[in-house]
Amino acid sequence: MSEENKDKARRTWEIVNQRNPDLIEEFYPPDFVWHEPDQDIQGYEQAKKFTSTFFGAFPDLNITVEDMLGEGEKVVSRYTIRGTHQGETEDFGPPTGKQVELKGITIHRFEDGNIVEEWEAYDNLSLLQQLGLAPEQ
Repeated sequence: MSEENKDKARRTWEIVNQRNPDLIEEFYPPDFVWHEPDQDIQGYEQAKKFTSTFFGAFPDLNITVEDMLGEGEKVVSRYTIRGTHQGETEDFGPPTGKQVELKGITIHRFEDGNIVEEWEAYDNLSLLQQLGLAPEQ
């Protein structure tokens, strides 16, 4: 089962690489939860709004899955996201033209072959610093 789960978790990253929030409905059941560092995202509507903010700010957003481990009902993805801040959004302000790189880890939890829950760990502060929106340490 771990290999099937790893394959499904790997395919979910196509939401980012294709910059298509509608793919969320292909990969997740309606009652899924993403535990982001600063909030919980529940269901399709919230997830589409959340991802659309990133796609609007970084229209060339791309993810590289660096490593993936799976055991039982969980799969862990280690990834790097890269993009150029080209769009204005409330969260990220006016475009800066700066290229950003964000490293993170996601734990995907499966139930009956579906990803029902994910925990995200990434460095929001680093992203804001790269954009000039937070002071460097």
